[in-house]
Parts: sequence; structure tokens; C-alpha cells
Amino acid sequence: MLVGESSPPQTGVVNVVAVSDETPHGPAIPYVDPLGDPFLRTRFAVPARPVTFLRRERLADHLDQALLTPLTVVNGAAGAGKTLLVADWAAGLGRPVAWLTLDAAVQGPVMFWAHLLQALRAGGVTVPGETGFPVDAGEVNHTFLTRLAAQLSGSDRIVIVVLDEYDRVIAPEIAEQLEFVLHHAGPALRLVLVTRTEPLLPLHRYRAAGTMTEIRNAELAFTPQEAVALLELHGLHLSVPAARALVDRTRGWAAGLRLCALAAQESPDPEVYLKEFEAGHSTVADFLLAEVLKRQTPHTQDLLLRVSVLDRFCADLANALTDRTDAEPVLAGLHRENAFVEDLGHGWYRLHPLFREILRAHLRERCPGLEPELHRRAAQWLRRSGWLPEMLTHGAAAGDWEFTARALVDDLAIGQLLTRLCSDDLADLLAGMGPEATSPATDLLRAACELSRHDLERGLAHLHHAEQQLDASGPAAARLSCALLEVLAARLAGSPRRAEQAAAAARELQREVPAHLLDRHPELPALLLTHLASTQLWAGRFDEARAALTAVAGSPGGASTAIAREESLGHLALIDYLDGWPSRAERNACAATSEAERFSLPQPCGSGLGRLVLAAVAVDRDELGRAQALLDQTPDAVTRDPVTAAGRAVVTARLLLARGKARAALAAADPAVSADVASPWAEGHAALVASAAHLAEGRPDAAAEVLRQVAGGQPACAVGAARAHLAAGDRLEAVHALDGIAAEGRVGPAVRVRATLVRAQAANTAGDVATARRLLAEALQEARRERLRRPFLEAGPWLGPFLASAPLQQLAAGWLTPGPPARGEPLRPAAEPAPLLVERLSGREREVLQRLARMMSTEDIAADLYVSVNTVKTHLKSVYRKLAVNRRHDAVRRARELGLL
Repeated sequence: MLVGESSPPQTGVVNVVAVSDETPHGPAIPYVDPLGDPFLRTRFAVPARPVTFLRRERLADHLDQALLTPLTVVNGAAGAGKTLLVADWAAGLGRPVAWLTLDAAVQGPVMFWAHLLQALRAGGVTVPGETGFPVDAGEVNHTFLTRLAAQLSGSDRIVIVVLDEYDRVIAPEIAEQLEFVLHHAGPALRLVLVTRTEPLLPLHRYRAAGTMTEIRNAELAFTPQEAVALLELHGLHLSVPAARALVDRTRGWAAGLRLCALAAQESPDPEVYLKEFEAGHSTVADFLLAEVLKRQTPHTQDLLLRVSVLDRFCADLANALTDRTDAEPVLAGLHRENAFVEDLGHGWYRLHPLFREILRAHLRERCPGLEPELHRRAAQWLRRSGWLPEMLTHGAAAGDWEFTARALVDDLAIGQLLTRLCSDDLADLLAGMGPEATSPATDLLRAACELSRHDLERGLAHLHHAEQQLDASGPAAARLSCALLEVLAARLAGSPRRAEQAAAAARELQREVPAHLLDRHPELPALLLTHLASTQLWAGRFDEARAALTAVAGSPGGASTAIAREESLGHLALIDYLDGWPSRAERNACAATSEAERFSLPQPCGSGLGRLVLAAVAVDRDELGRAQALLDQTPDAVTRDPVTAAGRAVVTARLLLARGKARAALAAADPAVSADVASPWAEGHAALVASAAHLAEGRPDAAAEVLRQVAGGQPACAVGAARAHLAAGDRLEAVHALDGIAAEGRVGPAVRVRATLVRAQAANTAGDVATARRLLAEALQEARRERLRRPFLEAGPWLGPFLASAPLQQLAAGWLTPGPPARGEPLRPAAEPAPLLVERLSGREREVLQRLARMMSTEDIAADLYVSVNTVKTHLKSVYRKLAVNRRHDAVRRARELGLL
């Protein structure tokens, strides 16, 4: 039973219950271990906490469950804060705890149980003499274990036993004996194991029965808020964003944070030090090298040093770097031991970021000159395995540009490269390629880099240099790569003729390329069609462009063609918008953004055309705040091809017009796009904006003249011209302009509503009120289906008297007007309508949004949902996009407006 309850031992002091040489229960109990050496009191002392120890309530509260379950396992890496956490908890219990810190001397069952008995005595537990002492015949017999379990089960108080550094127990029979005692001691025993490795106990049984408390490495990691509090205990004041960066780098590792704090105290600028410290030469390095690396065998140390050049690795890749075949069990063992090797699943691993930095620095010191060779081996393995982006990274690090470029070209991977790496990453990698690399393959790689950055002049220079070195007998894969880049260059130049020539050449070359190679790269034909269709769209050949884009959008939904599908859907959305079909445009634009999100493509990805179309539709619906937010999500950097640049100019100008900024709209309408051929729709919509701006400033003749200079055949321009003629007082010319589009089959509701409004105004001007009312009713009915508000706001004050009377008042109420306007007043919506949710939130996104409304931090949301912080950030980005906001507060407000909260 427990004794000394009324006067628990002080922290760090061991109170051993005195036992006489002869006891009523049996023979004397020795005070030496089985080898005849005295017990070391430090093994039984609860460790003292330093003054800079931070008590984390979330962990302490979790550890309190140890009082309710027979077994508790605190499992984490070296320096994760396991021991201090349990020591602080034990010291705060207000009752004795039997504490045993294991070390290399406590090996074998006899030594283990002798020390455990002494820990029980030191913790105030009386162990009667008849229990025996595990020294007989040098082994632990079953009778001893039975008596000990019976003695503990008969105690009238709970006995708490903490075994620190339990990972030092390597004898499997000890685990079996401990499980026997734990099982038969019943509810009177609470066993807490503090360990770096998974204990050899039947943990699955305890988990299934709900009788085990677990605190593991991920939970032991510090949050940014906890890191701030810890640093303050060291006299350092760090902002939460700066602490978050430090936590990301250390993965919240307790020892790393404490060692960084101690080192930063000596720095003149602690915050700069914590941001930029060199892990390879620091107290953190000393700790990890001593506590982790040097504990491993020489073979394992060599493996860790070699894989430090990799962001992630599997056993086969590690074997390629070590010239051995034993990586699989070694890596699995390192992960089990919490040796800073993280399991990514599916046989892939990565090193803790700090550990990797330190190992790389150690590799350079121990094996100078080996690193490039390791990168070369990794590149070769990755090429064979099809991991081309990673292959490029390691080939660049090795400086072997001929191998790297030839591998990409021979494997027909130029298209895959363009769809998987953003241009900045590619440019950074190619920065190390010297002028001595002058093969066709390296020139193609340079051309791909420059064209992906929209640098047409430099890209074409490299491309033509590669083509000059390749003749008709050159590798078909290289010539096909040239054709793909030629089509991309033609798209950037706005040249459908050049695009069609290059696409035709590509189709011929595909017959020369092995079928299995083409099958591995479905992105290549998808990109060819997308780039070709973009030039056709630019030239106003909508039917041809739509056919090609529809084929790409309907292609199999693999990740390799995701960007091509996203871009094709965005272009289809633009065609729908230009034809006056806002709902169709919206559906395709939403499908484009969903495609990007589905494959976690970098944002913004592709051309960003889908968001621009959504912004244009929002302007037509008078959702100006949403339109601005969508424009802000599509930076100028992604609008350098002619179609997207012109699309952005149109949307920006129309938004400025809607806000009454006519002069600014005039300036924004002309994007100064450099292209080989003019685009009729780009010129037409720029003229429409200019005409509307002139009308807004009272110059109807100038408004009509601007549109007269535009090539005919565009229904939207005909409606704009009719509106200008009517404003100038020429009703007959206005009606004549509208008659030219009456039979146009492709004209959508956005154009028809505006045309009907002009006809209604013309009828009203002629005194035909009945016809004007009938036409207004038609316009309202069609506009209501599409939620088109802007055409009515542009029409002018003459609408007021009509909308004030039934039945037009009923047709407008609720979506166009808040109530009937006063007679003679212009149409005045009460406020900007709350935007509709274009794309439904997923279940997980709703859960994140609900916690956002409760003011929870990103880290708190991650912990509450049992997901990573990066996963929460991904969901937040998606929520912001779907709600068309950029900040948390706005997301919550918008969600409440939409009834989502």
C-alpha cells in the first residue's frame, strides 16, 4: 500500500521508505542491486524542471487521463519534451509516484525488476518480504511476478509507476513480464511509459478496449503561440508570424526551440538570428548529432548522411545512394525509434527539416565532394522511375545539364515540365546552367523556361537555335518538343497561322514517336490543342476554338492534363461570355477553378481566365465587390498572353464604368497587347467601353463614331451603336442597327436584354407606351433568369415610371429593386446585392468555416479536426475563393449573408 501520503517528497529529492533488516513479512530486503552495487538515487528521482519550463495545459489535461487508464504511453523523439512533461505532471499530483529512469546499466529482467522494486519503495510503496527478490538463480521466476501483482492489486490506493527512457528496454521477456503484472494488478496500478520507440506490449488490445492514454510526437510539438510563450521565458519577444516560421522549421521540436532560444540570447538581434540561424553549426546540431546520429550504427549513419540530399526518399532510392540493399528495414526502424525520420506513407519518408540541414552540413565536412555524385545518382534513379520534376532538381544540383536536358527531351517530358513546375521554379533551377551547355536538349530546356515566363523574344531565340541543330533525321521526340514550343510561342504572339503550321507538324511527328511514349504523355496533345485554340479564339474564330477546347475539356481526368483542362474550360467560359451567355460562362469558369483545386495546382495556375470570366459575370449582375475580389485574385503576372490580357482589360474597364469612372475605364480598355493579328472581339469590346464612356460624359455622337470604326458582325457592338444613336436622337438609325442582329442564332440573353431595352426606349420615345411596356416585360423576364442587373442600371432614368407600375413592379421586385421607385426617379437598387455562392462548399470546408467563425486560429482548427496545419490552409484558400474574399473576417461575414453560418 502507499505510505507517506501526508508528506510527499520534494521535487528532485528521493524519499526511500526505511525497511528494517528483519520485517514481520519475511527476510531483509537488500539495498544493493543484484550485482552488489548500491542503487543510484538519481534513477528514482522525479527530474526537476528548469525555470524556463513552459507548462502546456493542453498536454497536462490530456495526461490527466493517465489516472483513468492502466497504461499510458508518451512516445516522442529525443528532445520532444516527454520527460519534463511527465515530471511536471507527476510533481503536481500531490501524491507519491514511483519513478524509474532506465539506462544502459539496467539491462536484463533481473536488474530491471530489482530497480523497479526499489522505485516502488522510493515512491512510498511497501513491498512485503514474501514478495521475494528477483535474484534467485539469476532469473525472474513466475512466483515473484504473481506475488508482486497480487500485492499491487490488493493495495487500497492507486500506485503510479513512471518508467522513463523505456526505449532502453530491449529484452522482449521484460515486456512480457511487465504486461503480466500490469494485467493482474488490476485498477490499482497505473503504468506510464516515456519512450522514443513503440513499446513491445500488446498496445492494440489496450487501444481496442479504450484503456490506454497516448501522447505522441505530433501532439508534443509546440504551436506558434506556445513557442512565443516559451521564448518569453528566455527573455525573447517574438511575433506570432515569426514564431510560426520558426515552428515550421523546427516542426515544433521542444529541444530545438529551447536551444535556439539559448543561442539567440547571445545575439544582438535575436529575431533575425531565429529566422536565419545556420542549423549545421549550432547547439541544435550538437544535440542531434550526439542524441540521434551517433546512436546509430556506422551503416545507418552513412545512410542518413546520404539521403540528406533528398527532400523525400523511399527504400529503393536510398539503396541507389548507398550501394546497399538494406534500406527498407533500416528506414522502418528509424521511424519506429522516432529518429527524426518521418513516414509520408506508401513507402516514402523524409527527414525532419533541422535534422536534414545538420546532416547535409555534416556530409560536406565528412565526405567533401560526394554531394554532386549523390545528386547524380538520385537524378538517374528518378528518371528511371518517372519522377521528372524531382529528377530535374537533382540533375541541376549535380550540374549535369546534358543528362538532365536529354532525359527530359528523350522522354518527351517538355510538356509535363510546363504543367508541373511554375516558371519561377524552372528559372531558379536553370540559373546554374552555364553557356557551355549548348546541345539541342539544353536549348529546348532554356526555351521552355523563357516561354513559360512569357518572354517570347528570348524563348524563340533558344528555340530556333535548337531547331537549327536538329535536322529531319534528329530524334522525333526532340522535334515534337520543338513543335509544342512553337505552338506555345504562337499563342503568346497571337498568331493563329503559325500555331496551325506548328500543330500540323506536330501531328505528323506523332507518327514517328513510339506509341508507348505518347501514351505516357497525354498532356502533350492536350497542350497543343489548348494553345492552338487560344490563337483561334483571339482571331475571333469561335466555332473552331470551341471544338478544340471541348475536346480537351472532355479528355480523361488525370493530373498531367489538369492545367490543359483548366485553361480550356476558362477559354470556353470566355467564348460563352462574349456570346452573351453568362450562366454558361459561369458554369465553365467554375469548372475551371474546380479543376485546379481538385489537383492542388499552384494558384494562380494556367492563365487564370476562369476567374476573369467570373468577374465579368459579376459586373453584369452588379456584384461589384465580388468582381473586384476576383480580379485581385488574378494578378497581372498571369495575363501576358493576348487572350487573357484583353479579357482582363475588358473586365477592369467595365467594372470602372459601373463605378462611374468613365475616364479611368477609357484608359483601362486598351491593354496595348502586342499580337501578330488583330482580335475583332478585343477591339469591339474596347470600343464598347469607349462608347459607353462617351455616353456617360454626354457625347453621343462620339459614342456612335467609336463603334462605327469597328468591324461589323458583332451583336454586342450593334447594340452599343443603337444605344448611341438613340442618345443622339436618331431613333430610326438605332432600330436599323438592332434589326441586323435579330436573326443571329448565337446571341445570348446578355445581348438580347440590352437590345430589348434599347427597343423599349425607342418605342417610348416614339410615344408607343404599350410596346415599351411589353418589351420591358420581356427584358425583365429574361434578365431575372440570369440575374442581369447592370443593363437596367445603364438604361437611364426613363425606366423609373414603368417599374413603378404593375405588373413590371412585380417582375423587378426582389432581385432588381428593393421596392417600387417613385415616379420619375431613376432606378436605384438599395445596395449591392449579396453575391451568390458560385460553388458549393465541401463538408470539410464548412467545418473549417464554422471554427473560423469561433475565432479559432489555424493551428487550433487543425488540432480540433485532427488534420495538419497545411491542410487547413488549403481549405481556407478554397473557402476564400468560393466566397470571393481575401480575409477571415470577410469570409465569416459573407458566409452569414449566404446563410452558411
